[in-house]
Amino acid sequence: MEGSWEGSLGAGSDGAGSGRGRRSPSLFLQLPSNQTLRFRGNKAEAWGAALEEALEPSADPQKHCPPYAEGKEEEDGKPLKELPLCLEEKRRLRVLQEQAASRLSGWQLWRVEKRRTLRHLKNQVDAVASYAVMWKSTLRHIEGHFGTGIQSYFSFLRFLVLMNFVASFLVVGFVVAPNAAFEALHLNWTSRTSNTSVNATCLNYNPSIYGLVSYFSYIMDLLSGKGFMEFTYLFYGHYQNSAVDFAAFSYNVPLAYLLTAFFYLLFCLIWIVQRSVYCLKRSLVSEDASLGSYSDKVFAGWDFGLMQPNAVELKHKSIRYELRMDLEEEMFRRRLAEQTTKQRVALYVLRSFLNILVLGLLAGGFFCIYLATEYSQWLVGSVDSPVKGQNTLELLAAYLPSAVITVANLLIPMIFAIIVQLEKYPLSFEIKITLLRNVFLRLASLVVLLVSLWSQITCNGDPQNAHCKDCGYSNQFLCWETAVGQEMFKLLIFDLLIMLLVTLFVEFPRKMLVTYLPSFPLVKLWGHQEFMVPSNVLDLVYGQTLCWTGALFCPLLPVLNTLKYIMVFYLKKLTLYANCRPAERTFRASSSNFFFLLVLLLGLTISCVPALYSMFVLSPSKACGPFRGEPTMWNTVSNAISELPPTAQEFFEFVGSLAFAVPLFLLLSILMLYFVVLAGSYSSMVKDLKGQLQLEGQDKLFLVKQISELSQ
Repeated sequence: MEGSWEGSLGAGSDGAGSGRGRRSPSLFLQLPSNQTLRFRGNKAEAWGAALEEALEPSADPQKHCPPYAEGKEEEDGKPLKELPLCLEEKRRLRVLQEQAASRLSGWQLWRVEKRRTLRHLKNQVDAVASYAVMWKSTLRHIEGHFGTGIQSYFSFLRFLVLMNFVASFLVVGFVVAPNAAFEALHLNWTSRTSNTSVNATCLNYNPSIYGLVSYFSYIMDLLSGKGFMEFTYLFYGHYQNSAVDFAAFSYNVPLAYLLTAFFYLLFCLIWIVQRSVYCLKRSLVSEDASLGSYSDKVFAGWDFGLMQPNAVELKHKSIRYELRMDLEEEMFRRRLAEQTTKQRVALYVLRSFLNILVLGLLAGGFFCIYLATEYSQWLVGSVDSPVKGQNTLELLAAYLPSAVITVANLLIPMIFAIIVQLEKYPLSFEIKITLLRNVFLRLASLVVLLVSLWSQITCNGDPQNAHCKDCGYSNQFLCWETAVGQEMFKLLIFDLLIMLLVTLFVEFPRKMLVTYLPSFPLVKLWGHQEFMVPSNVLDLVYGQTLCWTGALFCPLLPVLNTLKYIMVFYLKKLTLYANCRPAERTFRASSSNFFFLLVLLLGLTISCVPALYSMFVLSPSKACGPFRGEPTMWNTVSNAISELPPTAQEFFEFVGSLAFAVPLFLLLSILMLYFVVLAGSYSSMVKDLKGQLQLEGQDKLFLVKQISELSQ
């Protein structure tokens, strides 16, 4: 067999002789990768030469093992097991290291031993820290039983919990805790008010209730944020416009309040962008078909470090789920390629009609939310309101916008789910388009609510209006910041209550009906519940956007949102295991993780607009809050800078001037252009490497075919 193999190769070369020096070049010239060298230019010559050298027989089996310079391991700080070397080279390096260690002096030997000890200690700390990762075992269990798609939702929820938890420390540490400590210690407060010429009407703000108060009134205040809740640390109106002076210590409360809100939003932006870049890298690699996803999962997807039976079973299920997902995507692409031109035109016409229907539903929902907000504010704030003095009706009127928003967010997405099935998108894109439509519905409904509040607070932007002429804002909102915070607080509470009610009175009864009455026609039509990732992710993005929007007016909202998301995690975990079954259609989680963060970034952008507008444009309330008496909130920063030494003032004035802004803009433009060019070069390099990988695959198929033909 060996003689026929060698002889055939020699004959395939030039038909003369069967010498070893003439067989390998002939085989190399027949490879598909060599046939394309003349089209790829000079940059592929080195790779082709390396491949030709690799095909030449060698007596030394370790000839092609990549060498490694001595001492390189100590320079890189990597242990020998992590180096990209073959086993023989690692053994040789181990012998060389032991020989070199025997020749080291006492000081050098101590340094080497110290470095190894520190590396070993670091590995132990990393191993211990891996056990402290929040909900790590739960996420692995969910991935094994329900796939990476649903696991991506819980990973996204864990990220939001951690982000809100860290942000809560920022808010509590610089705003809530200092104010509570100063009030408890009865320190001296120095007023920071710069403008005292205020109309008496604008100062007539006193939400206190005197006399006997019923228990139901306390419950209503707790749910609506009114009454005694307005005098707690939860809302903007409680904080003082003063600084605390104690010996050599001075704490400017308004400045701390403003900068904390500003850096809170900045911190969230940086963390989301950083995580988005990480997820984008993973999605670009994992979803590239040229990298051979099948072979990677089959031959290199197993973790040989798994020892526990449960972990082994979960890994089996995870790999099986990913292979099923790849096969479904391949099947969809094949069906799409088999469509005729007539079928594609009909599908595009249907999609256009359905998108027009989607726009109509969105417009109707926004109009209802706007009317509900206008009517609710009139019922609550008007003297002639028919619900005045009736606690139950006042509570219902206060929650009317939240109820309309919730009903719209429950009914319209159900219609979207039916529409998207008719459009026949692949499941990954179906989830994205559904999430995008629902996000637009949710976030745009929040924008409609904010615009309605803005029109009432600023008298539709007309400062000469009779209601806004005295204070610069409507005299019906004497502490308008607290009013906005109350709306966000009510939306947050109502969102959590709806989640609990849906779980208790919709999902559990559905599970009971499907389990014990499976033969009923309606129950068969309803079927088992699937865990809908788009709608659940949308709930998280909506809740986080509410938190960002209200953080300036309700400082403790990040703390409440952290507690809410922890409750949501366990509630959704219970619902997933008790009420839901694994999805019939699978989707890839890598791109979904990145898309979730993009939607979250959109929510952050929307929430920053009212916050920045309130800081720089709107006049603060003159009867409450840390900025009373100031023309704008940002004026507090200008006053603080004016109290600094002259050198510091000149520095900040330079930073805020065009002399600094224009060069900074040019520098950022140059850096952006550089990174764009660098990304283009990397993209070209990656494209070439992908082409080489594909050619290597063709070379392997060619060689297998040659072996099969010659072995017969």
